[in-house]
Amino acid sequence: MKPNPRKTIPEWTATQTEAGISLQEFLAKRMKVSKRAAKQHIDARVVRVNGQSIWMARHTLKPNDVVTVAASVVSPTAITKTIKKIPILFEDADYIVADKPRGMLTHQSDSSVEAALRTQQGIPTLQASHRLDRDTTGCLLFSKTQEAHEAVVEVFKRHHVVKTYRTIVYGRWEAASSTIDLAIDGERALTQIRCIQSTNAASHLTVRIETGRTHQIRRHLAMARHPVIGDPEYGPKVLTDERLKRLTYSLLHAVELEMEHPRGTGTLKVFAPVPQDFHRWLIALKLGQAR
Repeated sequence: MKPNPRKTIPEWTATQTEAGISLQEFLAKRMKVSKRAAKQHIDARVVRVNGQSIWMARHTLKPNDVVTVAASVVSPTAITKTIKKIPILFEDADYIVADKPRGMLTHQSDSSVEAALRTQQGIPTLQASHRLDRDTTGCLLFSKTQEAHEAVVEVFKRHHVVKTYRTIVYGRWEAASSTIDLAIDGERALTQIRCIQSTNAASHLTVRIETGRTHQIRRHLAMARHPVIGDPEYGPKVLTDERLKRLTYSLLHAVELEMEHPRGTGTLKVFAPVPQDFHRWLIALKLGQAR
C-alpha cells in the first residue's frame, strides 16, 4: 500500500433514524455492500467511530456518531486469486520455506497459503509447521510429510529456532539494542531488539525471538509503549496522522528463519527480502531504506 495523504477517507454521520442500529448494518447500508462484506471491514480493524477503532459488529450507533472507513478490504479468497504463485525461498526433500504474501492465513482455510502450496507444488500432505499472522509477510516453514513435521516440532521444543523480523513502531526507540523478558499468557517470552534507525515519530527495528507466544512481538512492543505501526489490535485507538489512518495491516515482516535442520545435519537458514510496501513506508516515515 503506497501512502497517499491526499486520498479522502469515506465518512458518514449517523442520523436520528439510524441511531440504535448496529455498526455492521450501518456500514452495509452506507457502503452499499452485503453485511458479510461490512463485517470483513470491521474485522480488519479499518472502521472507526468518532476517531476510535471499533471491532464489534454489534456496536450500537448514537445520533451524530461519525463513522470512517480507512480502506477497502479485500477478502482472503480474492487475494488468493490475484496471487499466481507463492514464492519459494527454500526446498529440499522434507521442507519448503515460502515467502508468505500479506493478507493470507497460514492454514485452516481453503484460501490459505497451505492450501495454495499443496496445489502449486502437487503435495497433498504438505502442512504448515509454524504460523504467521494473516498480514505478516516472510519466511514460513512447511513440512512435506507428517514425519518431517514431527521432527520440526521437536526442534521447536528445544528452542533451536531463531526467527528474525523487521518492523516499524511508533515513537523513538532510544536504545541501540535491548531485550524484553515478559511473560505472555503465563509462559516466558523473550524478545531481542536492535534499532536500525529512529525519529521522534517512528523507529525501524530488527526483532529476534526464540519463543513463539501468540502475537509475541506485537504484544511485547505494545507493552514497551512502542506498538507496531498499523497494528489494529494492540496499536493506539486514536490516530492523528492521515496516512496511518489508511494503513490496514501491521508493518511486520519475517525476514529470516534459522534452525537446526530437523532431518539432516547443519543449519537451515533462509532469508526473505523486505517487501516493497514496507520500503515505501520506511521512506514515507523518513527512515530510509532497509539495510
